[in-house]
Amino acid sequence: MASWSAPSPSLVEYFEGQSLYQCGYCKNESCSLSNGMWAHSLTVQDYQDLIDRGWRRSGKYIYKPVMNRTCCPQYTIRCHPLQFQPSKSHKKVLKKMLKFLTKGEISKGNCEDEPMDSTMEDAVAGDFALINKLDIKCDLKTISSDLKGSIESEDKMKEKSLKKEVSKELIHPQAIEKLGSGEPSHSIKVHSGPKPGKGADLSKPPCRKAKEMRKERKRLKLMQQNSAGAFEGFQAQGQPASLLPKAKSNQPKSLEDLIFESLPENASHKLEVRVVRSTPPSPQFKATFQESYQVYKRYQMIIHKDPPDKPTVSQVRLVPASFEDPEFKSSFNQSLSLYTKYQVAIHQDSPIECGKTEFTRFLCNSPLEAEHPANGPECGYGSFHQQYWLDGKIIAVGVIDILPYCVSSVYLYYDPDYSFLSLGVYSALREIAFTRQLHEKTSQLSYYYMGFYIHSCPKMRYKGQYRPSDLLCPETYVWVPIEQCLPSLDISKYCRFNQDPQAVDEGRSKDPDRVRVLYRRSALPYGVYKKNHQEDPREEVAVLEYANLVGQKCSERILLFRN
Repeated sequence: MASWSAPSPSLVEYFEGQSLYQCGYCKNESCSLSNGMWAHSLTVQDYQDLIDRGWRRSGKYIYKPVMNRTCCPQYTIRCHPLQFQPSKSHKKVLKKMLKFLTKGEISKGNCEDEPMDSTMEDAVAGDFALINKLDIKCDLKTISSDLKGSIESEDKMKEKSLKKEVSKELIHPQAIEKLGSGEPSHSIKVHSGPKPGKGADLSKPPCRKAKEMRKERKRLKLMQQNSAGAFEGFQAQGQPASLLPKAKSNQPKSLEDLIFESLPENASHKLEVRVVRSTPPSPQFKATFQESYQVYKRYQMIIHKDPPDKPTVSQVRLVPASFEDPEFKSSFNQSLSLYTKYQVAIHQDSPIECGKTEFTRFLCNSPLEAEHPANGPECGYGSFHQQYWLDGKIIAVGVIDILPYCVSSVYLYYDPDYSFLSLGVYSALREIAFTRQLHEKTSQLSYYYMGFYIHSCPKMRYKGQYRPSDLLCPETYVWVPIEQCLPSLDISKYCRFNQDPQAVDEGRSKDPDRVRVLYRRSALPYGVYKKNHQEDPREEVAVLEYANLVGQKCSERILLFRN
């Protein structure tokens, strides 16, 4: 691998003010509010710091919801992969995939019982109409709590008076094995009827209450989990070692055990996951572009009901600086609609090529520069496509960013013919496992970012099921465990999670004059720029707004374009 050199500085154009557009979650008109900027290039560290302040990318468009004013507040959420344990529903999805790969079995259950497939809704029109879709949305019903224990069925035992004189309690050898196995009490036969005319058989243990028997089973079960503890426990009661319960491993399977369980040689299907760099496009990415696009096209048509000849707005070549004109912004959508009709009717532009352009701009183009530091992951940092190959063909693609501290999930699309595999959930679990794999080489890379958690939209709460996880406080930008946030979100859709009323945003802009700007190909501090070149007083308002949103660190590293 070639020696690594420091990347070029990040370069962005910030759009002054806030944009109102239709919300993709509650569907209300002109009630979703965000700030936005166009990123010509971003280092992975700068983007890491931006998403840790509530920003998110869609293609090269970077946006930040105005949390206290938007209709559906979107909270940045991250999962802790190193402590993650799959829930029962997660295991169900992994076992379903394993059965399909091994035997070709397809789940016959009703899709309504397990609506876990990820979908996407229109969530922003934004300052650029060519970026019109933002986040993954999962049709997921509330998953029942994984903390519910199994309910033991017990036969009600009615006890009459017990004799005062009770012989010393003995445990029959057969009873030990039965109790240790966790079987119901009615399968344990430790009593025999008294001999005729002689009353109770004193060689047998006396009747015990159901409560006592449950305690006994619990105690023996705990002993089984630790062979040494079991040996000591039975020796204390004078039981011979030969009567110890059979050793049994009760340790839960890890995520890797469930995902990478070996398949038989005659397995029905073969699944392979490949990670290919999308920006700049690697040879593998270029070679599979057409096949990947066809999966995306089918996904959009069947899952989102897009017509096959749907025109795209992304053919328009836009000059970002023109959006500073309020008149231009207000008439942009109408003008763009007229343009697309003109292109298709007069110039016979292919709708297929239009779709490819949208696909490329939204899911392939990225502002992140590829970086390969010596202490980083083998694949490097930047933007990638994680392709799911089943029997030699692509059935799903997860768009991800690999950043200094996390794997950030951008989007997922899949072949609708394989919806029965719950690929939305399965891909998330694979991405968590992938993060753990990267952590082994790069220790600081230890989080999995899932985009936005939207508590006010029930269908977007599924992300909270991947735990332990944190939500980002929208005022102080500190991470707070989601369990502490949910009670507040049940009361109010907008919340400050930091419980310290004195806490402030430690990363806020403290010296706007140190904001770096790019003017006529020269990088200089904003304090110098405004003395010599700033003519419009509104410009300072925009720069101060930008500096507060990106924070002091980013404002000193990222170049802010000035025209």
